Amino acid sequence: MKFGIIQERKNPPDKRVVLPPALCQTVMETYPEAQLVVEPSSIRVFTDQEYLDAGVPVQDAMESCDVLLGVKEVPINALLPNKKYFFFSHTIKKQPYNRDLLRAILDKNIELYDHEVITNTQGQRLVAFGRYAGIVGAYNGIRAFGLKEQSFNLPKAENLKDQAALITELKKITLPAIKIVLTGMGRVGNGAKEMLDGMGIKEVSVADYLIKEYQEAVYCQIDVLDYNKPKDGSDGDKQAFFNDPSGYESNFFRFAKVSNMFIAGHFYGDGAPYLFTREDAKHPDFKIKVVADISCDIDGPVASTIKPSTIAEPIYGYDAQTEKEVDFLHKDAIAVMAVDNLPAELPRDASGGFGEAFMTHVIPAFFNNDKDGILERARMTKGGQLTQRYQYLADYVLG
Repeated sequence: MKFGIIQERKNPPDKRVVLPPALCQTVMETYPEAQLVVEPSSIRVFTDQEYLDAGVPVQDAMESCDVLLGVKEVPINALLPNKKYFFFSHTIKKQPYNRDLLRAILDKNIELYDHEVITNTQGQRLVAFGRYAGIVGAYNGIRAFGLKEQSFNLPKAENLKDQAALITELKKITLPAIKIVLTGMGRVGNGAKEMLDGMGIKEVSVADYLIKEYQEAVYCQIDVLDYNKPKDGSDGDKQAFFNDPSGYESNFFRFAKVSNMFIAGHFYGDGAPYLFTREDAKHPDFKIKVVADISCDIDGPVASTIKPSTIAEPIYGYDAQTEKEVDFLHKDAIAVMAVDNLPAELPRDASGGFGEAFMTHVIPAFFNNDKDGILERARMTKGGQLTQRYQYLADYVLG
């Protein structure tokens, strides 16, 4: 079995990789029948020389490989027919901008495995960059606060080496006595929590957060039943909410009335209530002035997120009264950080964490006859057809 680590060709460039050099070494030592080669790249965070030093050949031709490993979508003209590919295709939600990509994958008889659907039997994702999105998103949120208030100016995350360097920078600043609300208890939310804890911000309970005043910056990490409540006044049930959120309404406004900053690290499911609406943001009691929307659902549950921002221009302003974009320094603007590829700002750390998971869960499946069904669940296409699990995309492919 020959694996090829392909060059990232999507624009803007992404420096991440599925397997860093040290993990390639581990794969080859653990599975002597596994061969690995790397396509040359001047963009990748790990240099060609680092791969050569790890004993991994660097070569242009990927045609000899059985399985090709990438991070972002592969441009249509670079797809090699009749190969197995792993990458984030961004097609499972029927994203219109990638319809032609999925069509090309079918036309070229490619077996596509999407990182997003590499799951266990319970449907939980096994490989993801979410933790690093949370880490960078929290840092960028604090940076946005400093720029909005014109009180401090942190360097951009992309110019720092790793998470430790981000925390070092955060420790140099002193926040005023603000309240930060953080949604999400998964990889993203907990990644953001690592940063708030790392800079020494005090965590407080929901009850205290909502009613107490503090002489220092504090934060509160809240779960789905903290910001959603049953419409019928009952206690609510987390699993029932996930199964069918239609009987719930948002209870987030009580946090918006006392928070200066909101870090959105939650997963938003279809049919769930919006956290705050455009009308909520107009309310005189709405206090949030900085939103770090890591989840980045456009025109969705966080009303101020009207577009994604970029690593180059990470912050924009949202005027709640006009519902339009403005300069984030405008006195009435909510400063919005909604970069949709945050882990790309911490490519070395993010690649290491992702690669560890990929090596643990995916690589063994090629050598144990896929005994846990990991490849089977993640295989979206085979023989020029959608697999059974992904037949729901048939109408999307047809347009």
